[in-house]
Amino acid sequence: MTVPGMLDATELADHIRSGAIDTVLVVFPDLQGRLMGKRVTGHFWLEQMRGGQGEIHACNYLLAVDSEMTVLPDYRYANWDTGYGDFALAPDLTTIRLIPWLEATALVMCDVADERSGAPVEVSPRRILQRQVERAAALGYSVYMGSELEFLLFRETLEEAAEKHYTDLAPLSNVVLDYHILQTTRDESIIRAIRNGMDGAGVPVEFSKGEAEKGQHEINLSYADAVTMADRHVIYKNGAKEIAHQHGHAITFMAKYDIDMVGSSCHVHSSVWNADGSKSLMWSDDGPHHQSEVTQGWLGGLIATGRELAWMHAPTVNSYKRYQPESWAPTALVWGEDNRTCGFRMVGHGQGFRVESRIPGADANPYLSFAATIAAGLHGIELGITPGSVFAGNAYAAPDIARVPWNIVESIEEFEHSKVAIAAFGDDVHYHLLNTARQEWRAFNRHVTDWERRRNFDQW
Repeated sequence: MTVPGMLDATELADHIRSGAIDTVLVVFPDLQGRLMGKRVTGHFWLEQMRGGQGEIHACNYLLAVDSEMTVLPDYRYANWDTGYGDFALAPDLTTIRLIPWLEATALVMCDVADERSGAPVEVSPRRILQRQVERAAALGYSVYMGSELEFLLFRETLEEAAEKHYTDLAPLSNVVLDYHILQTTRDESIIRAIRNGMDGAGVPVEFSKGEAEKGQHEINLSYADAVTMADRHVIYKNGAKEIAHQHGHAITFMAKYDIDMVGSSCHVHSSVWNADGSKSLMWSDDGPHHQSEVTQGWLGGLIATGRELAWMHAPTVNSYKRYQPESWAPTALVWGEDNRTCGFRMVGHGQGFRVESRIPGADANPYLSFAATIAAGLHGIELGITPGSVFAGNAYAAPDIARVPWNIVESIEEFEHSKVAIAAFGDDVHYHLLNTARQEWRAFNRHVTDWERRRNFDQW
């Protein structure tokens, strides 16, 4: 089925020749899930890139920096001793799309390749996810996923937010918006622009809704295979910020902007299908709670690895501030039937039967979060792990159940010793991700917070 907004290479060339397109964004996701790359002129695309074999390069330090573009130590892949050379960007020509909110612009996602050999760079996030998709395919499965991504929309511009040091910002709506039609109408000029912009960019939108906090919104994208969904996720996240900026407002996808406000989640839905993606393998008419053996193994693996793979869903120090009691962000590694206090929720029926993980926050890198989900699910299927009994009641208050790590230090320790992560991703990728996690904690410890000053300046 043709998705509106998507182009093939011939159509892009025709648009460039007609003058409808003069800029092609040649991009790839970094470790934070942000789009990195270059703006390529239309004529250069036609001359050098049309067949996907052009010489576009970028510095390999882009897979060894933090969110502030600080060059980080202790990576094997890229460091000062290796000279921070280049890698090649290999356009995936199946991902060419229009970007309607940017004038005369198209975008193509790229895979990252070794400059000399052309081999995939295994530590790049898109490749990490592709490897897990390949593992599933070798077992006769395809994996479909969806991400429900929430954000806070503020009255201030990005420049004004920076001048205020990102504190005491005013949500664009001054009431809780959850499912509220009248209140969300007040933000509709921006939200509509995002919805329609995404539809026009080959990122199909199902709906938008107000969420459980002032100024908080959620825009849901159509379910797709894992790599397509991750691509759509990062294009949407980048585009939503650009569109809000064009309207004079700022958006944040922080997991927890304010401790007294509801955090922003990235609920990840997943299901296992047959090899050609024509039939879901999740539903059973006579299985326990309608769960097939595949579903039980998949869900069992997600629960069993919930602690050791937690960092891949919660990558920042701030991520763990979201896990507050009775805050809609779950802490319990149990499953329920339509129970939002549980970390995992079974939803849908028939071909739409799927697992919703409520663990990831809006700051998750979808390529890494999806890769961890597949690795965990395959682990459960291969070992026949069962998910245990369905949980009923308030999982926040339940004693003696496993919970997500409560801070990044605990999460790093779990990930460091994760046999599942090492087996699924390989030693080099595991080391690269582990160093990323460690550097986040080290960076935080090089700063004194406003809370520390208020608490300690005159009291100790």
